[in-house]
Parts: sequence; structure tokens; C-alpha cells
Amino acid sequence: MKLHELKPAPGSRKERNRVGRGMASGNGKTSGRGQKGQKARSGGGVRPGFEGGQNPIYRRLPKRGFTNINRKEYALVNLETLNRFEEGTVVTPELLQETGVVKNLKDGLKVLANGDLKVKLTVKAHKFSKSAQEKIANAGGTTEVL
Repeated sequence: MKLHELKPAPGSRKERNRVGRGMASGNGKTSGRGQKGQKARSGGGVRPGFEGGQNPIYRRLPKRGFTNINRKEYALVNLETLNRFEEGTVVTPELLQETGVVKNLKDGLKVLANGDLKVKLTVKAHKFSKSAQEKIANAGGTTEVL
């Protein structure tokens, strides 16, 4: 293949439809909008969620509760996943992200007590469950709240 032989893939380039350019174009006169009606007018049409005057779904459904805008979402790590680290390692949120244990740290890291810890570690996190703190201490490790 030479430089002058290059062509875009078939079907990848589509010419835009020019409406209102005469009857022969197939989209003349009403420009594909049909005859009269709200959608034929300039600036016409209805807002998203409008159901033709019928009571819309967002008004028919009951509303409950509220969303706390200050809610913090923590990345969760169980104790059993910390067994992969060698004895004496300082486990930080950054280390967990580098090793691929946690993909997204969100608002911080919380350590939960699922499973048993078999190695002595220093764990630094934003939050710990009480039982996780106890299990880390029982394994001879220490916890540090960031």
C-alpha cells in the first residue's frame, strides 16, 4: 500500500444530511419534520420526562429519605487480603493501591475483620472496625489511624 492509495474504511465517513434544500433532496419543504404540530415548530418539542400531560413517573412514585451530601465512601479491605504482605511491612493506602489490592481509594481506607491475620503488620488506614483492630493486635501488629 502506498500513501496515495490510503482511503477511509467503507462506511466510516458519512455525509451530513442537509435539510431544506429543495424537494429533490428528499428532505425539502418540511425538512423531515412532518406536517404541523408541536414538533414541527421552531423551538418546539417537550422537555425530557414529559408524558403528554399524564402525571409523570417522577411524580407518581413516592419519595423517601434524603441523600447526605457529606457522606464519605471508604475503600474496604479485609484482613485476609493483608496476609499477602511479608512480616513487618508497613501497610499504607498507597501501598495497597500500588499492589492492586485497592483500585480506587475514594474518601479513604477502612479495614474490616473478615478472615484471620497470620502475619505481624503495621497497618495505617483512615478507619478500622473494632474487631479488625483486635485481630491485628492479637497477631502482634499495630494500627495507626490517618
